[in-house]
Amino acid sequence: MVTVKLVPLGKVIQTRKGTPLIDVLQEYGVEFPCGGKGICGKCKVKLLDGEIAIDTFHKRRLKELNLPSDWRLACLSKCETDLVLEVYQFKTIIQADETEFKFDPLQGLGIAVDLGTTTLVAQLLDLQTGHILATEKALNPQSKYGSDLISRLESALSGSSDEITRIIRKNIGEMIVKVMGNRTETLEKIVIVGNTVMQHFFCGHNIRPLSFFPFESPELGLKKYTSHELGWQNPCYNICFYPSIGSFVGSDILAGIMATGMHKRDEYTILIDLGTNGEIVAGNRLQLLCASTAAGPAFEGARISMGMLATTGAISSVDHGKKGNWNCRVIGNTEPVGICGSGLIDAVAVFLNNGTLGEFGEIVSGNLSVILANPVILTQKDIQEFLLAKAAIAAGLEILIRKLSIKPEDIVNVYIAGAFGNYINLNNVQRTGMLNFQTERMHKLGNSALIGAKMFLFSDLSQIESILQVTSHVNLESEPDFQDLFIDHLRFHTGKSS
Repeated sequence: MVTVKLVPLGKVIQTRKGTPLIDVLQEYGVEFPCGGKGICGKCKVKLLDGEIAIDTFHKRRLKELNLPSDWRLACLSKCETDLVLEVYQFKTIIQADETEFKFDPLQGLGIAVDLGTTTLVAQLLDLQTGHILATEKALNPQSKYGSDLISRLESALSGSSDEITRIIRKNIGEMIVKVMGNRTETLEKIVIVGNTVMQHFFCGHNIRPLSFFPFESPELGLKKYTSHELGWQNPCYNICFYPSIGSFVGSDILAGIMATGMHKRDEYTILIDLGTNGEIVAGNRLQLLCASTAAGPAFEGARISMGMLATTGAISSVDHGKKGNWNCRVIGNTEPVGICGSGLIDAVAVFLNNGTLGEFGEIVSGNLSVILANPVILTQKDIQEFLLAKAAIAAGLEILIRKLSIKPEDIVNVYIAGAFGNYINLNNVQRTGMLNFQTERMHKLGNSALIGAKMFLFSDLSQIESILQVTSHVNLESEPDFQDLFIDHLRFHTGKSS
């Protein structure tokens, strides 16, 4: 056995000699966006004591990333000696929920689980009173196979599919044990929601259909289990993974529809989740159209040079400072080491307001980057990645609104869901052109997937059927004018504002 000490977390871990460092650090929030291939460099750690041998590839990557000799990439390292590592990405903001909603009382206990690509949340409810009795939050252990869905699909297709299923079932089972504690009341129901890929991984379905066009899987429906079938400790005979709507629009969005109540309203509503998949739903009680866009990686840091999740050291907001500088808020009130999605939106908005960026996202000065807060920079490529994400969302919204035969001004409410959506500045979102709606129409919804999952605990499946009957999935890439609209949105309005 060897000892791994994490600074400044103060965590000391015992592990077997030769254990890959990725297995040790994953649960402490260190990101592995490329799935442990040594490509992205986001899992860098500083070696304070001990020895980590490096091969030719590892050495070349450290040089390409301009990292000093005392740094290592965790995904390419093994624990061969006692180690002391400086690790800053150790506290991820995981959003639970305490939103109140109407319900008809039931007997016993129920658990709602939000199985996110990045995070997991489980809440135990008293079904008689609706009170939240316990909450457990964790990072998704699948992240060792990549922070984005594509990387995990690649890993699964390469032979890791069974292990990816095993670890997520095991992790959620352990969370359920923790929220139940020593309670003896009957666990009546467990509801799990997640995106389509998470559904396939949890249920052990064949993920190959989701890996190539037209990305259509026959396994989108409701799946029922008992705790015995899943190998879980707490007895429960009614465990449901709720159905997906389409190829990349899962039951987390179904739960979001339930949370907004948009399926019951006459007025037109939009629900948008700017997380991993960039899902959009638009419509009313007569018709709901949903789609997914390739926007998530930019907002979750995977394609931004110094991008990261909303963890300690991430710049989470930016506004105008004195003499052309910027005021940057850093999560954890520590030295900045990167920027998360909300900070990225703010930075772009500020740059547009003061003329730092041109119409097509070019840095007007001609420099290849802009310093936000040393050593954090945004490069020209980062701005282009943001522009691509913004254009995908704006074009997707325009397609759905057109297909509903309405105008943007007919939209009464725009709900922005997810932990990321909870921290963004709505004025800055509007300034970038991503969402062209009046800010008074836009509302932060929080963890809509968890809200909806809790509402499902109190409802029967007829509620689900009523939503699915009026909901259609739109494949944006198959729409003839999507590419033209996408290109039209690959620009900013550059008029300066005060």
